[in-house]
Amino acid sequence: MDIKLEPGKYTVAVSGGVDSVVLLDLLSHLPEVTLVVAHFDHGIRHDSVEDRKLVESLASQHGLAFYYEEGKLGSKTSEASARLKRYEFLQRIKNQTKSDAIVTAHHQDDLIETAILNLVRGTGRRGLSSLKSTTEIRRPLLGQTKAVITKYAKQHKLVWREDSTNQEDKYLRNYIRHKVIPKLSQKERQQLLENLSEAANRNREIDKLLNQMLADHVHAGKLNRSWFINLPHDLAREVLLAWLKCSGVENINRGQIERTTVLIKTLSHGKLIDVDAAYQLKIEAQALALLARER
Repeated sequence: MDIKLEPGKYTVAVSGGVDSVVLLDLLSHLPEVTLVVAHFDHGIRHDSVEDRKLVESLASQHGLAFYYEEGKLGSKTSEASARLKRYEFLQRIKNQTKSDAIVTAHHQDDLIETAILNLVRGTGRRGLSSLKSTTEIRRPLLGQTKAVITKYAKQHKLVWREDSTNQEDKYLRNYIRHKVIPKLSQKERQQLLENLSEAANRNREIDKLLNQMLADHVHAGKLNRSWFINLPHDLAREVLLAWLKCSGVENINRGQIERTTVLIKTLSHGKLIDVDAAYQLKIEAQALALLARER
């Protein structure tokens, strides 16, 4: 199984499961690549300390630096919250070690699961192409299936740990993984992957157009409110999300975008709108200003 990663330094997310153990093994054979192993213990399972011990041992075997953090999130933590804390940790290690990017073990099955999950959750067009490689996060296994990865692990006699929570269908992702995806024929699976690829291409074009629109209506960091108010509602939501993301607001959901769009169009100037824990919007006479909250 071949993967590609340009020369550089990378923070590799290793959970101890089969996917990340295979990823670490593959990366360790690449030339001109320096690796840092990062493990986040969510603290959701009582036996998660064994995962950390395994990953630390693997890092030692490969002669790699090892970093970990205990999240102590508890068994009732949502998947979204656990994911956010994990990526915050990975980003800190990336910055601390001056790595070029984070590398994760997401594969083709994850790509399909995430797209279906996001459709169910109603995350909109971006949810169909949310799992991809970027300059910040590399995902070199996206072209590989879970079956191929597991076969590689067995052939090379790799050691990994199974996460017991992956078998619990109370989690929507697990239900999709165990009950929905196995029912897809090979033809249906391939058609779905082609549709997701087409959606990703369309999203890139849409985002390019949105950025062009913003370039014409954002001045000194402020968005033209008069222009925004006259946009059709659906387009206004897209513009608002694009502007906020360009301005550094990352974690904002569809409900927050809907609420904020309505408030921008209806409140009088001088009012403040809470965007998230870090930012507020100030409605000025002719513009919208994004303000960082005072710490």
